[in-house]
Amino acid sequence: MLEQAYLDLARHILDDGHYKDDRTGTGTYSIFGYQMRFNLQEGFPLLTTKKVPLGLIKSELLWFLHGDTNIRFLLQHKNHIWDEWAFKKWIESPEYHGPDMTDFGRRHLVDADFNAQYQEQKRAFDDRILHDDDFAAHYGDLGNVYGSQWRAWRTSTGGTIDQLGHVIEQIKHNPDSRRLIVSAWNPEDVPTMALPPCHTMFQFYVNDGKLSLQLYQRSGDVFLGVPFNIASYALLLSMVARATDLQVGDFVHTLGDAHIYKNHLDQVREQLSRTPRPAPQLWLNPDKHDLDEFGMDDIKAVNYDPLPAIKAPVAV
Repeated sequence: MLEQAYLDLARHILDDGHYKDDRTGTGTYSIFGYQMRFNLQEGFPLLTTKKVPLGLIKSELLWFLHGDTNIRFLLQHKNHIWDEWAFKKWIESPEYHGPDMTDFGRRHLVDADFNAQYQEQKRAFDDRILHDDDFAAHYGDLGNVYGSQWRAWRTSTGGTIDQLGHVIEQIKHNPDSRRLIVSAWNPEDVPTMALPPCHTMFQFYVNDGKLSLQLYQRSGDVFLGVPFNIASYALLLSMVARATDLQVGDFVHTLGDAHIYKNHLDQVREQLSRTPRPAPQLWLNPDKHDLDEFGMDDIKAVNYDPLPAIKAPVAV
C-alpha cells in the first residue's frame, strides 16, 4: 500500500528519533537521512489516514509553476500556507502601527488574547493584499522562493534561467541525461531569506518510457509538511510526464532532517492508529499538455475517501 512508506517513517521517528531543539523553540524528535519510494502506477499518494487538502496542494504547485512569488494568487484560492512569512515582513516594517505582533511562534500557543489579536490583524492584512495593488506588490511578494528559483533563477550576469523549462526540453530530446536537475538552494540568498528552501533540489530519470523524480528535502515536518510534499511532487512528476509524453514511474522522497514537532506527538499517534484506505487516482485534464495550460479544475483526485483531518499547530 502506497501510504505505508509514510506511516513507517512516522513510526520510526516515534520509536528512534533524537530529541533536538529547533529554530521555532518548539522542540522536535528527529532522524537524519531517510528515503521513501512511491510507485505512481499504483495510485496517487494522497494520504488517507487523515484528510490532506488537494486544493491547497494544487494552488501552491500552480503558483510555483507560474514562477509567481506573490501570495495574492494563493489568497485568491483560499490558500494561506505562505501567509505567515509575508505578514511577518509587514508587522516588522516601519509602516505598521498596530499592536505588537512579534514572537508569534511562542505566544500564540499560551495567550488566547494575543492569538485573537494576531488573527484579526492577519485577516486585515490578507484583505489588503487582495484589494490593494500597491500594498500587495510590496508586502505580498516573498522574493526568491520556489517559483522564482524554478522558473527565473537569477544569474551572476543579471539574466535568468528557466530551470524547469530547460529540464523538460532535455527530457524530450536527451532523456538519458544525468543532469535533469532543478535546484532551489542558492547560498548567496540563504542568509537573507525568511525561510531557506526546504526542498533543495529534485532530479528526473527516464527509463522504459516512464518518468521518475527524486526530491532531496533538507528538512521535513513529518506530520504537517511531508504529506503535502509527497502529494505535491507526485503531482509535479505527473504533470511533467504529461508534458513529455511519458508514463509515470516512481517518486523517490529523500529527507535530511525528518522530524516530528513535540506538540504533534499525540496527533501522529492518532494517525498511526488508523487503517489506511485505498489510494485515489490522479485525473489530469486530457486536453492539457503544457505546464502553463493547467488550472485548478484540470487536476482532481478520483475516489479519494480519507479519514477525517487531524489538526495541529504550525511552527513558524
